[in-house]
Amino acid sequence: MAKARGGGLSAAATLLIEDELKNILEGKEWKRQDKFAGYLPTGSHSVFGDFPPEYMPASLRKNNKIMRKNCSIKALKDAESKPLATRRQPIKPTEFRKFYDRGDLPIQIDHGAIGGKLSWKIDLEKLDYHHYLPIFFDGLREKEDPYRFMAVQGIYDLLERGGPKILPVVPQLIIPIKTALQTKDPELMCTVLKVLKTLVLSGDLIGEALVPYYRQLLPTFNVFKMTNNNIGDHMDYSQRKETCLGDLIAQVLETFETHGGEDAFINIKYMIPTYESCVLS
Repeated sequence: MAKARGGGLSAAATLLIEDELKNILEGKEWKRQDKFAGYLPTGSHSVFGDFPPEYMPASLRKNNKIMRKNCSIKALKDAESKPLATRRQPIKPTEFRKFYDRGDLPIQIDHGAIGGKLSWKIDLEKLDYHHYLPIFFDGLREKEDPYRFMAVQGIYDLLERGGPKILPVVPQLIIPIKTALQTKDPELMCTVLKVLKTLVLSGDLIGEALVPYYRQLLPTFNVFKMTNNNIGDHMDYSQRKETCLGDLIAQVLETFETHGGEDAFINIKYMIPTYESCVLS
């Protein structure tokens, strides 16, 4: 399995493991239900596009229609049970998927005996970050592999080796990050928050470069800032797995303040009035 720089599993590999655990506990129908409910892009029937309706078996068309109707009803009931501000939003097809499907990305999965890693067909030092980094950030909205694995692992590889080439690209990353946060999907948001923290720490002045864009990023933080599971005396593994949304938001805000310069705190406080400084005493 892909390894992180510190020797443990990488963030992309961890997502694969969590998916397999969810398949064991809930079955493999959850992703198909999300597709029929409109939360995930359905994709094409094949690499050549969709099959003509007249060539699809009648039983398959009927089953798909019934499944779509049942999932839509279930999605509507689930949505009505949650406040409007925290409801999951449909995820549209990403630019990353389109570019990868037509072979425009210099990456491939290197399948090994115990998992896989991302192989680059070109040296990262020679890569055009202005073109490729926003595409990989757009892939943060992917929830299906291999797209998700390649997008997430690709981002960490690019941030690790980017150095001074990352800072000029920061303005181009705001829209993909904002779009991913606005899906209000807890799983996606956790991934985006971890990437944001790594982005700030990947080079000098990146934290300060993000300050003017707090108005685009922090409103979603404000909505989910207090999202923590109150399970009494039961065991909760979300902190160990770093999937507790409220804790991740607090960590990212502290990273923003620490590396955002002298204007960071006042701008965070303006967008999130309940935030307390981790620097001021």
